[in-house]
Amino acid sequence: MNYAIIFAGGVGRRMNNGSLPKQFLEVHGKPIIIYTLEKFDRNPLIDGVVVICVAGWEDYLQEKINLFGLNKICKILTGGKTAVKSQFIGIDYVKTNLVNDSDTVVLLHDGVRPLIDQKTIDANIKTVQLNGSAITTVPAIETIGISSESGDLERFVDRSKCVMARAPQSYHLDDVYTVHLKAQLEQKSDLFVDSATMMQYYGFALHTVEGNTENIKVTTQTDFYLFRAILDAREEQQMFGGNQSE
Repeated sequence: MNYAIIFAGGVGRRMNNGSLPKQFLEVHGKPIIIYTLEKFDRNPLIDGVVVICVAGWEDYLQEKINLFGLNKICKILTGGKTAVKSQFIGIDYVKTNLVNDSDTVVLLHDGVRPLIDQKTIDANIKTVQLNGSAITTVPAIETIGISSESGDLERFVDRSKCVMARAPQSYHLDDVYTVHLKAQLEQKSDLFVDSATMMQYYGFALHTVEGNTENIKVTTQTDFYLFRAILDAREEQQMFGGNQSE
C-alpha cells in the first residue's frame, strides 16, 4: 500500500500575510493546501493521505477538505515543533493505525508544493519499490559556489553534477520509521533538516527521481504570485488547445 504524508504545519512568517497560515491562502477560491491534496487524492496508486496541520487549524482544514470533496484523507494530525518531528508524527500514525506491511511506501510531501504532478508521484512509488528510496530532484540551473566563513568564495562546483532536492521524499515505511526511532534514541533528530539527510546519515542509499521544475514551494509573496501565474498560464493553454502538465 502507498500513503502520502502531507505537511501543512508552517505559519508563513516570510509571507507577511497576517494571521492566516500560508497553506490556507486562496488562489481562485481554493486554498493552496487543497491544490496539493487533490493531486494525491486523485492518484490511483495512493491508498490514503495523512495531513500534519499547524495547531489550531485542524477544524478549518477539515472544513475545506469536506468542501472540496476529498475522499482519501485518513487523518489530520497536529504538527510537532520541527519539520522532522512532524514527519515522525505522520509516519508513526501510518505504522500504528493504518498498516503494518514491510512493502508499504510512504511519500513525504510539503503542503505548499501544490504543483506536484501525477508522473512524479508515480515515479516516486515505483522507484521506492525498485530501489528502496526516492528523492525528487530538479537540475541546478545556476552557478553554485562554496564560500568560507570569512565570506570569500573558495571554489565553484560543477553544476552538471548538482541537483536540488525537493519533494516528495519517499521510502519503505519500515525503513524510515526505524531510522526516526534510532535518531530519537541517539538524540540526533534536531540535527537533520529533512528525511533525506537523516536517511543518508544512517547509511541508506538515496535514489533520485527527476521532478517537475514548476513544483515550487510557496513560501514568499513572490512564490505565491508565481504559483498563481502558472495556474493562469495552464488555464490559457487548456482554452487554446495547448498541452497541460497535471
